[in-house]
Amino acid sequence: MEWLRHFLQGTPEIALFLCLALGYLVGRLRVGPIQLGGVCGTLVVSLVVGLLDVSLEDQVRTIAFALFIFALGFSGGPQFFANLNRSGLKLGVLSFIEAVTVVVLVLALAALLDLDVGTASGILAGAATESAVVGTATEAIGKLGLSDQVSTALQGNVATAYTVCYLFGLITIVLFTSGLAPALMRVDLRESSRALLRRLGGGDDEPGTSPALPGLVGRAYEVEQAAGRTVAALEGDAGRVTVERVSRDGAEVAVGPDLVLAAGDVVVVVGERAALLDADTRIGPERARPESLGRTTLETREVVVTTPDRPLRELRTRGVFPTALTRTDHRLPLADGTQVRRGDVLTLVGSPDDVDRAAKGIGYAVPRTIATDFVYLGLGVTLGMLIGRLTLHLGSVPLSLGTGGGALVSGLVFGWFRSRHRAIGSFPPAAAALTKDLGLATFIAATGLAAAPQAGPLLARYGVLLPFAGIGMVLVPALLSLYAGRRLLKIEPPILVGAIAGQQCSTPAISAVTGVAGNSVPLIGYTVTYAISSILLPLTGPVVVGLIGG
Repeated sequence: MEWLRHFLQGTPEIALFLCLALGYLVGRLRVGPIQLGGVCGTLVVSLVVGLLDVSLEDQVRTIAFALFIFALGFSGGPQFFANLNRSGLKLGVLSFIEAVTVVVLVLALAALLDLDVGTASGILAGAATESAVVGTATEAIGKLGLSDQVSTALQGNVATAYTVCYLFGLITIVLFTSGLAPALMRVDLRESSRALLRRLGGGDDEPGTSPALPGLVGRAYEVEQAAGRTVAALEGDAGRVTVERVSRDGAEVAVGPDLVLAAGDVVVVVGERAALLDADTRIGPERARPESLGRTTLETREVVVTTPDRPLRELRTRGVFPTALTRTDHRLPLADGTQVRRGDVLTLVGSPDDVDRAAKGIGYAVPRTIATDFVYLGLGVTLGMLIGRLTLHLGSVPLSLGTGGGALVSGLVFGWFRSRHRAIGSFPPAAAALTKDLGLATFIAATGLAAAPQAGPLLARYGVLLPFAGIGMVLVPALLSLYAGRRLLKIEPPILVGAIAGQQCSTPAISAVTGVAGNSVPLIGYTVTYAISSILLPLTGPVVVGLIGG
């Protein structure tokens, strides 16, 4: 053990990646629907490794958190601003209930039990199950003007209290959203979700599955019954199909809505499988593709929606077929009644010309590039750090966003601006996800290593309080949101339980909810509150630190 201590102390970079590897391994362990996840697992492992007096430079923690929080804001910026409308703010009320309630509760606990600012902030971060609060609170504590020794001890309390409260908060929100909330509303979540999906115009949508028979198919038919009819009339009768190509007397002819089909023509039709089941009775017998037509290819493109919110049915155009709808990386039901919002990503399939036309009408196609614009990224992080240095004094209480809060605001603006001006600021989703995950995991590992010496005394002093705080600070805002959402806002039960999972930014909770629901309908509520809470909750860290520490 002594050899290991000296080795890791001399090579802290190895200790960092060891914590990441073992932490994410621990985070994969699952007990029923409960899974810690890689971030919490990394914190647990780093607290253990930190007992060997291993630490990282403070600059590593600062840089890692700045990159994480900027990437978080950049990815969520388009959705955040898109939800600042009547329909989005209706669900966003739940996020405000969450943020205000946890702040009030933690301030009350701190006053009643004389909690130090580090422990109170850790309880807030853990009970809200929001890792970013650890960073914003830790940074805010460092700006209180305390001695290095006191600041380090308080920052260690943040990490320890977060770890314990997160575990119990996570269990509570998973059980509440997937079981207790539907029981309190007296609804069967599975049946309610299926009924709502049918009202939206979709079929059963089992998560994690794909159809054995593809929904979009192409067929070739020889014209008999359809002779004398125009292409537009044939497409109108058949439903969601498109005549892509026509061969006449061994030569291809140009296809247009007014083209009159003649007996003996061979037409290539692309459309939804259900619409082509009896196409031979309306067009003619199915045939092999004639050599004169060559190969018919379709293009698949992801399109970011920038037009005002409207149902999916209003975005359907001739020759283009939506095959997926995602919001903040979550797949939503592909139903006619599903509201498509600004910032959503719609996957379209069709001929290249048709897809380009449709993309220009609803937004812009996602560029096929894997290069990151580091000029844009560097300027965004720099500006965020400068914003974070601004301090507002309310009496004797200093309030500052800090590096984390400033980078979050900058990321929001830069991400929104990038969504409107695609010529600059390339930051591909995969690159943003890696930056976000690696930045947060590195910050958490550095925090855990530094916090290890304070973990034992804090657990000995508040061991019983922390689990109850984690449970209570999840239940109170969740129950308030359940009442407000059902009685006052009249939100459908499946969407409401998804929104409550989203107000906690809890991916395990929404996974459990969609598993019980049997489809992705609850994600409609989750994506809205998740986008808003992921911005609001990190800002509560500096607020609590300023009010208690000041």
